[in-house]
Amino acid sequence: MSTHVEALIVGAGFAGLATALELRAAGVDDIALIERADDVGGTWRENRYPGVACDIPAHLYALGRHPWPHWSHEFAPGDEIQNYLRTVADRSGVRALIRFDTPMTASRWHEDRWHVETPTGDIHARALLLACGRLTDPSLPDIPGSEGFPGVLTHTARWDPATEVDGRRIAVIGTGASGVQLVPELVRRGAHVTLFQRTAAWVLPRGGHGYTDAERARFAAAPEEMAQLRERLFVDGEARYASRSGDAAAAAAASDQALAHLADQIPDRRLRAALTPDYAFGCKRVLLSDDFYPAVASAAVTLEPSALERIEGHTLISATGTRHEVDLVVFATGFRATEQPYARFVTGESGETLADHWSSGMTSVLSTVVPGFPNLFVLNGPNASLGHNSSILMLEEQAAYAARTLAKLTDGEILRPDPAAEADYCRRIDERAAPTAWITGGCHNWYVDERSGRLTLLWPGTVAEFRAQMRAADGSEFLREPVTGVRRSTT
Repeated sequence: MSTHVEALIVGAGFAGLATALELRAAGVDDIALIERADDVGGTWRENRYPGVACDIPAHLYALGRHPWPHWSHEFAPGDEIQNYLRTVADRSGVRALIRFDTPMTASRWHEDRWHVETPTGDIHARALLLACGRLTDPSLPDIPGSEGFPGVLTHTARWDPATEVDGRRIAVIGTGASGVQLVPELVRRGAHVTLFQRTAAWVLPRGGHGYTDAERARFAAAPEEMAQLRERLFVDGEARYASRSGDAAAAAAASDQALAHLADQIPDRRLRAALTPDYAFGCKRVLLSDDFYPAVASAAVTLEPSALERIEGHTLISATGTRHEVDLVVFATGFRATEQPYARFVTGESGETLADHWSSGMTSVLSTVVPGFPNLFVLNGPNASLGHNSSILMLEEQAAYAARTLAKLTDGEILRPDPAAEADYCRRIDERAAPTAWITGGCHNWYVDERSGRLTLLWPGTVAEFRAQMRAADGSEFLREPVTGVRRSTT
């Protein structure tokens, strides 16, 4: 059985829901949405480890079309964000458009539309909108001996909430965002943690507070107050761009604050030295926590300031040769963010897959459309993430661009992104990125693709600049004449 729609969205996380809302607002109503899992949520459905929360203020980490007065804390816990997305899907009517348990197994452009294969039937769509996310497929290091570990070995994105923690010896591999959230919660639950740290993180105080019943009631009664709060949070976020991107004065002030935070919470000089970063502030993701350092300083945590090299039975052996006996191993090692897993399932006009097109790193026009892939829009793809503000703002802008572009599409018209526009866009990205801490800061980060050395994940500018760019798009990013001499894919 096959289905024909005007627009097909792949993924039901923040990006997929935002795209559906924007399409409908623009008058594009013949849409469908497929989701490989059995629920909405994306990142917040997959990541259920103890302590998971957002490090962007909740009122800024919500869809502009669906503000939420009921957040319990300034920084929302993961399950609360997941429930918010369920509420959005229900109240907006988008849930009725979603086919759950329906992964995209293949898609190819043929003649004038996308032919998408799923286990429940083919879907033919004039436009394909990829909202597949980037924080769902774990990055697992190849550690010799892993297959012989007799205990539980997992990743933060595959954590089983039923896992017993109290009294267990748990190794956490990594001190990025998930590791910094996980370790204090494991300690609170009675575990002894061995923390493997390859690279120390820059950590700033988190702060934040719980919202009272009175505050939540006031937000519900006065939406304009929520809007004002969101605008203040946005302005605060934009101000962080300078320190994250490498402005010398701003980075110095922020790094001084982080080092003072470290000194206040870690009195032991040797431990403090091990936790002090040796690269520029902002080069890697800056973390927020008030309880990570106290947990590491406690008797419940053993810091191993080196990488995990191999596993022998219950024994984990570090790069320094130190041996640690553990019962459970949790990899807090992030995701394959620069190599999008869906790309191999998308075949364009010439028979090239999106993975082939991105074999040296992700490229695009306006971070959203890709030459060789007509009528395709990629949300949360090349240079669409942020290191200083809410990425929800970025994907909403991409969704709005896709919606108004498709709303103006005439019968028979095909949107073919211009390869020259892609080359120019990537050149401008590279020029803007070149002096930033992400490139020059002396660290290995997940923003830069190792294959090319290019900044392919982050947008090297402010949200305001991205908005201006997207809203100024006038169609000149697309070719005016049909491509000639192109081998079309076959079904």
